[in-house]
Amino acid sequence: MYFCNILNLAKGDNDYEFSLEFLQPVKPEVTHRSTQRLVNITLRKQEECWWDRLTLQERKPLFLAPDFDRWLDESDAEMELHAQEEEIINRVSIESKIHKDPYLALKKGYLFMYNLVQFLGFSWIFVNMTVRLFILGQDSFYDTFHTIADMMYFCQMMAAAEVINPLLGLVKTGVFPAMIQVVGRNVILFVVFGSLQDMQNKAVVFFVFYLWSSIEIFRYPFYMLACIDTEWKLLTWVRYTIWIPLYPLGTLAEAVAVIQSMPVFDETRLYSVPLPQVLGSSFSFSYTLKLYLALMFLGLFINFRHLFRQRRRRFRSRKRKMN
Repeated sequence: MYFCNILNLAKGDNDYEFSLEFLQPVKPEVTHRSTQRLVNITLRKQEECWWDRLTLQERKPLFLAPDFDRWLDESDAEMELHAQEEEIINRVSIESKIHKDPYLALKKGYLFMYNLVQFLGFSWIFVNMTVRLFILGQDSFYDTFHTIADMMYFCQMMAAAEVINPLLGLVKTGVFPAMIQVVGRNVILFVVFGSLQDMQNKAVVFFVFYLWSSIEIFRYPFYMLACIDTEWKLLTWVRYTIWIPLYPLGTLAEAVAVIQSMPVFDETRLYSVPLPQVLGSSFSFSYTLKLYLALMFLGLFINFRHLFRQRRRRFRSRKRKMN
């Protein structure tokens, strides 16, 4: 490529004609840029080779000034070409060293199906509860467990895979935050609600299930689309934003359920540990729930910080790409 300037031209929009015969043929494509003092013309050689001079005539035309800021002599041109060739070789070498996982398609297929099944399950829960709320009103609060529990059992048992997947290296999510959420929800579902019939008719079941499903109907489709390298900007924003109000509300609803279950566990002596007569009759399970209540809010802090960092990292990387 050759760059040159045509100097000493009048200001304004004018048509200029000049005759210039190059040493060897050039490509017909010509680009130019005009300023108040010059016209910058860019040409490309027909063949990549070194020219002894620019024009066929030995003397340079008076109106022509080479752009020495971009000038390359023969040795410079060879060095630049050699550097480009080395860069290409290095890039190919690095790409060839990258280990391609032969099971990548299988892993992505498994993760896609897992997230799809969870999305369908929680969508069924959310839609079912919403329709019943509009039809039955507040009456739908008190039979939520008997209507929704089977599907919620299925989804929460499937959710155990969210602890197994990072352990196997299938996803990059931390194990500890996933374990906090899965174990916490399963304690509420299987221990507090599932083992106490008196808790199954309380309105708090509706709020716990509704808040859980409201988060998951956005989280699972986001991960599902990520498996096929697809992103919807609105879904991404909702997935990394909606947890800000819903996650604390869900924890608050779980805490209410634990507090309401304590008198029931004391009364029924369910899961109580017998003690020697000297120490008392038994150790009530409600004491364990009091400890669990404190750990619940500790888990809220840990997961909230984890989710906030994920959100900040996600949107910061997107801003970099836009810039």
